[in-house]
Amino acid sequence: MTTVSTTTPQEAATPPSMRLRELVFGAACAAAVRAAARLGVADALGEAPATAEELAAAVRTDPRALRRMLRALSCYGIFEERADGRFAHTEMSRMLREDDPQSLKYISLWCTEPWTWDAWPLLDEAVRSGKSVFDRLYGKGFFQYLHEDAPESAHVFNQAMTTSSMQSARDVAELLDLTGVSTVADIGGGQGHVLASLLEKHSHMRGTLLDLPRVVANADPRLRDGGSLADRVTIVPGDCREAIPVDADVYIIKNILEWDDESTRRTLRNVVQAARPGSRVVVIENLVDDTPSMKFTTSMDLLLLLNVGGAKHTTESMVGRMSEAGLIVGDVRPVNAYLHAFESITPA
Repeated sequence: MTTVSTTTPQEAATPPSMRLRELVFGAACAAAVRAAARLGVADALGEAPATAEELAAAVRTDPRALRRMLRALSCYGIFEERADGRFAHTEMSRMLREDDPQSLKYISLWCTEPWTWDAWPLLDEAVRSGKSVFDRLYGKGFFQYLHEDAPESAHVFNQAMTTSSMQSARDVAELLDLTGVSTVADIGGGQGHVLASLLEKHSHMRGTLLDLPRVVANADPRLRDGGSLADRVTIVPGDCREAIPVDADVYIIKNILEWDDESTRRTLRNVVQAARPGSRVVVIENLVDDTPSMKFTTSMDLLLLLNVGGAKHTTESMVGRMSEAGLIVGDVRPVNAYLHAFESITPA
């Protein structure tokens, strides 16, 4: 894949010494985004610009301290400080609102949860070993820690994944041509937002959602009993790393092949074993060689190394894993700015 520079004109005009200073203070920006999200500043700011004093009264903070934080965020295009000292929304600050259709509020909170501040300073250790540092930090695995010791963080994780899935589901439904397809299976599909979007677009089609029991117990209301799509859906509690007892024309596997190599291999092998010859398998993943989103995906890649020892894929590594499992890989197409779809079929 040909790579191009991801440096913006503004960055290029800034001396390298200042750019590095700005980067090493990146934690300050992340902390300010987190604080703004937790305080609800973006939710409190309406269409009309407001003073720091007005916003401080709405979110119960110290006006001077809030002004300092908003000024710092404005340097990154998150809020705008007007000449008269009032603050207004920008495209990015609107995405910190909970009611925004493209809201990134919970994603912002998830990427700055308390455990992240413990883990990032140990990145050198993770790079030396190639393994997660989480067991050393907390004496247990990442997901065990979330569910046993950090219920608020687990809630943020669930909200972030739900928001992200709902937003990308529309893009997936728009991308995939399912003409003539009778059945589709969403493997490891979480609450089933992608499946629901596909079924709403294709009224003739039936679908199956497979994920862990505790996950599908909270499936999208449209898929559950009494929901608008329930009569066309089968919900299967299970672990795709163990078995995929599902027959379908098309299998979709989205953002679950990044935890570790063995889980990826087992999941892909299970799909090949379950599917009929010539069935279509669509794998959808973030890539670390995808130029438009590399700053985001490479950062997430390092976070995966820290918390679970996993990794984001390159185009080459994803094609390699799929081919190794026996899939015949065809087109690789962008879904949106941060996802790619790998089309494949099972061998005849």
